Amino acid sequence: MINLKINGIPLQVEEGTTILNAAKKINIKIPTLCYNPDLPPWASCGICIVRMEGSPKMVRACTTPVTENMSIITHDTEIIAVRRTVVELILSNHPNDCLQCPRNGNCELQTLAAEFGIRQGPYRKISNNLSIDDSNPAIILNPEKCIRCGRCVKVCQEMQNVWALEFLGRGIKGRIASAAGTPLGESPCIKCGQCAAHCPVGAIYERDDTVKVWAALQNADVHPVVQIAPAVRVALAEEFGLEPGSLITKKIYTALRRLGFKTIFDTNFSADLTIMEEGTELVKRLTHGGKIPLITSCCPAWVDYMEKYYTDMIPNFSTAKSPQQMMGAMIKTYWAGKAGIDPDRIFSVSVMPCTAKKWETKRNQDMRSAGHGDDVDISITTRELARMIKQAGIEILKLDDEEADNPLGPYTGAGTIFGVTGGVMEAAVRSAYFLVTKKELGDVNFLPVRGLEGVKEAEVDFQNGTKIRIAAAHQMGNIAEVLDRIRAARDEGKEPPYHFVEVMACRGGCIGGGGQPYGCTDEIRSKRSAGIYRDDEISPYRCSHQNPNIKLVYDEFLGEPTGHKAHELLHTKYEERPLYLK
Repeated sequence: MINLKINGIPLQVEEGTTILNAAKKINIKIPTLCYNPDLPPWASCGICIVRMEGSPKMVRACTTPVTENMSIITHDTEIIAVRRTVVELILSNHPNDCLQCPRNGNCELQTLAAEFGIRQGPYRKISNNLSIDDSNPAIILNPEKCIRCGRCVKVCQEMQNVWALEFLGRGIKGRIASAAGTPLGESPCIKCGQCAAHCPVGAIYERDDTVKVWAALQNADVHPVVQIAPAVRVALAEEFGLEPGSLITKKIYTALRRLGFKTIFDTNFSADLTIMEEGTELVKRLTHGGKIPLITSCCPAWVDYMEKYYTDMIPNFSTAKSPQQMMGAMIKTYWAGKAGIDPDRIFSVSVMPCTAKKWETKRNQDMRSAGHGDDVDISITTRELARMIKQAGIEILKLDDEEADNPLGPYTGAGTIFGVTGGVMEAAVRSAYFLVTKKELGDVNFLPVRGLEGVKEAEVDFQNGTKIRIAAAHQMGNIAEVLDRIRAARDEGKEPPYHFVEVMACRGGCIGGGGQPYGCTDEIRSKRSAGIYRDDEISPYRCSHQNPNIKLVYDEFLGEPTGHKAHELLHTKYEERPLYLK
């Protein structure tokens, strides 16, 4: 432990703690721009400077570790003046179009400028006149707004191991762009949106599709249907002032009806459907032969990554579509027939925590399996839904609770835990145990796959001599460890280290998706996860195979899991994709 003083306040912290984090322990906020708790600090912006007491020397708080008997001054007249100058210099190379910026009101640079009372810029404005890159189906890059903090590069390279973004140029001409200056849509980008989620300004943001949704809602000739993903229900409330993890599912249903959607379904239902298909696929591979391990396929950013970086693993991939796409296919076939609505009139919208879902709606022809255009016409993020609710003047927290519509609305706890890392695995274990043993699990809480550890491993004993080795990995940078182990065993002719592997591209799983409310940290991820598990615990059914509506769908329409009709509508195929399109 290290003893020190900050602004005269004595405290004790662990050796290796930075000045920035030590100050947080006594509720002193040191301003930052390049720093983010998900990333290793690298002292790019210079706003976090502090001084040693009795010394003119200034150091950067984000990278400087505390030492014994250190005495730090975090705020004085000179320090504030230096920080103000840093912000003014950044603003001299930044557009003044805050009112048109997607981050207006939620921009870290804008907040700092307000806190320092900057009303006029003392420096001449410099513009590089860089064009917006809108070549990507999910992410927009506006290099004119880039402040070169480097967060997006570090996220893309170090957290996600994708390497689609890089620093180009030097000095005032320096900028962030896709590697080699190619358009972002032609780069290795997997559309996960973590660059946008970590950008402090409006330099990278999701493609806004709300105008298309509004047009559909106002078109009397279409029947707008919407589904909401598991992770949306524990994050949307943050946009309206509540704590992360606040569970407002039934108010979201009400708000969606107020917006004009005529039918409200829940992606948790199709998550249950996914478990029936994927769980059956796993049991068939184990009992009748097939590539092992089976690897989950519900995360589109991970699918994109696999098709680019690990094409030799395609035979291991589950052919089951994601819950979003299964729901889209069911809406325009089963439900349309049941409701007597022309499928060509249906406008199907999904609300997702994920930017890659925008790309997934048009990933290949299998995403049009219902035969009536795209199975999901538009996918919007949690942030986009929040903007729509605000535009409509809906005070969501004051709304009455309402239910989703039948038959594609009711869900089990297994469906809702799809929103967290390890959730798909836990849901699959609950139903796979039943499929193998014909008995229900005594305790459905499978704790070994919960939490934020990058790779979680466990063994499931089905008590009939069958033991299944599983792994759950999240945050793309952690995935190579698991896949390389599988590949090495395969190439050496050894038994695979796992039978079943879950992969989610974003840290924490979907609760930390690229389309969720800004400012996500591990503390927020943990709170959102806790909300997901609360929803699981209060559900009347906690295993997918117990959902009465799932049974109804198979009895009335699909037949049996992985059967002919289910395969046509609920399964897909994969192909090798180049890292660069040109």
